[in-house]
Amino acid sequence: MQPDEFKVPDDPSKLRALVDVLMSELKSSHIKITDLEQRLAGMNRHRFGTRSENADQLNLTLENAEIAAKMVAPDDEEAFELTGVADDDAPRKPKRKPLPDHLERNETVLTPSSDSCGSCGGAMRQIGEDATEELEYVPGRFIVNRIVRPRFTCGGCERFS
Repeated sequence: MQPDEFKVPDDPSKLRALVDVLMSELKSSHIKITDLEQRLAGMNRHRFGTRSENADQLNLTLENAEIAAKMVAPDDEEAFELTGVADDDAPRKPKRKPLPDHLERNETVLTPSSDSCGSCGGAMRQIGEDATEELEYVPGRFIVNRIVRPRFTCGGCERFS
């Protein structure tokens, strides 16, 4: 800028023209700054944001699931799967299939060392058992090791072990 441009004109019409020019430059600078800030934010989201999913995709997926759930009858099982509502009365299915019956099985029963309660000395009675099956590979064949843990309770103090 030249030193002559720093002088404020005395004529009101020239002064209004100068103000109009400065206001238009200010508006264009503000628009350019806003545009650059938006571009920078977009590039930062692209560079540092999550790559596998974004909020728009998640929102669209939820809306589609809700629409599909409304279209299906509420007594249908598929409606429960779409809305994420679980039926608490239904028995839970095991996550893995049981091991085949034709495999050789070794059963080990883990019992407590004594048949009497440690607190009161009463007799222990079996109320159930927990069983775990492990698949073991011996060269040339598979063996299923079944470990059974019986559950006992005391007849006198009703303590579990």
